[in-house]
Amino acid sequence: MEPGRPVAVFGAYGHTGQFVVAELAARGFTPVLSGRDPRALGELADAHGREARVASVDDPASLDLALAGAVAVINCAGPFAATTGPVIEAALRARIPYLDVAAEIEATLDTFAHFRERARDARAVIVPAMAFFGGLGDLLATAAMGDWTSADEAHIAYALSNWHPTAGTRLSGAVSRERRGNVRLRYRGGQWERRTDAAPTVQWTFPEPVGRRPVVAEFTMADVVTVPQHLSVPDVTTYMNVEAARDVTAPDTPAPTAADDSGRSGQTFLVDVVVRSGGTERRATAAGQDIYAITAPLVVEALDRVLTGRAKAVGVASAGEMFDAPDFLRALAPRIAFDPHRRRAGHRRGQRQ
Repeated sequence: MEPGRPVAVFGAYGHTGQFVVAELAARGFTPVLSGRDPRALGELADAHGREARVASVDDPASLDLALAGAVAVINCAGPFAATTGPVIEAALRARIPYLDVAAEIEATLDTFAHFRERARDARAVIVPAMAFFGGLGDLLATAAMGDWTSADEAHIAYALSNWHPTAGTRLSGAVSRERRGNVRLRYRGGQWERRTDAAPTVQWTFPEPVGRRPVVAEFTMADVVTVPQHLSVPDVTTYMNVEAARDVTAPDTPAPTAADDSGRSGQTFLVDVVVRSGGTERRATAAGQDIYAITAPLVVEALDRVLTGRAKAVGVASAGEMFDAPDFLRALAPRIAFDPHRRRAGHRRGQRQ
């Protein structure tokens, strides 16, 4: 890969955007900072000696200027319900790959629904939800499937030591709730269901040292969108440990604070994925630190693979369809500890109690 190739980062001054900018620079790219707030953008550009280009999703010409000369764009600006469409349109006009870090279910569904055919016909690459929620779970589910061509169920369970949400997380969550109304979503029998009952709490046995924990089942995240886009699995469920689910919804939970020189918080995570077919299950896990910070190596590794011809698809595609999942996950060491497993027939996990 040529060093110093410019990559536009829309929403560069946000919490996750700043991690992405730092990761791009560390990997030899030249981040081109873009976003809607001139003051925040200017401060970041001055602090790091980077080029800044103010752009707004309401002004297509400004987006075209922001992407001019870039080899790709990474969208880090939420709420993604407002930004994905305009930034994808700008990427299509510029004929460059688009990746985003959206965790919003509706925004990710919109990307697949609205751009699949256009991107395929244009031979464009669009990778939505290439982040902790969406990309990581999708890669793990794909790795766990191995040589299976289909499975009955996929379960993605999250154990976070805490979840101190950013302002962007709170805003994106509010936008998603407003779009859904008084319902929650789950994926059963190959269909989306709109539910008005409360999400159930069940028990999940994570690998040690986490162990058995109460989790909120049907805590639907972007993984539930990405997985069935390319894997033949009719039931996909995500789970969140109860403590983290309380943190992210409590109005007084503080924002994340840096615990090291890189800006990462002290939050740790474990993602445990189980796929089942008949009486047999397969499993893969990943562990690391800071769900926001880990999004940066995920999306930049994806970008590098797209630009160096290591993508397996064109059009709109999930991480597991676009990339060699086990190889991708191994490439993230030591920041992600990836552990693939194979389990025997008849073993059952994550049952309700």
